Amino acid sequence: MNQLEPLLAFFASFVLEIPLIQQIMRWDMTVLRESPWYQEILQEGIQQERLRSLERILNLRFRDIPLDISRKMEALSLEQLDELIAIALTVNSLDEFSQQLPN
Repeated sequence: MNQLEPLLAFFASFVLEIPLIQQIMRWDMTVLRESPWYQEILQEGIQQERLRSLERILNLRFRDIPLDISRKMEALSLEQLDELIAIALTVNSLDEFSQQLPN
């Protein structure tokens, strides 16, 4: 049952206010924040934000991003995206950037 509480609280948050969920579940949100499930969701959100940032930088510098480059970037880790953001700020062309993409 302890493992189901964070999951139930998460789904309840779509239809109920957080204070009411806390009262019903008799625990505060630290339980949810400490769960591996929450951490995984948080990490995925950070990764998606980095991807959007990288895409914005490339769009501002080089206009449209080809679909093949976009798909390659979607498969990258957070660390790889961070490295590519720095690269995107220093390269002179989209071709030069694409050469830096991991295979």
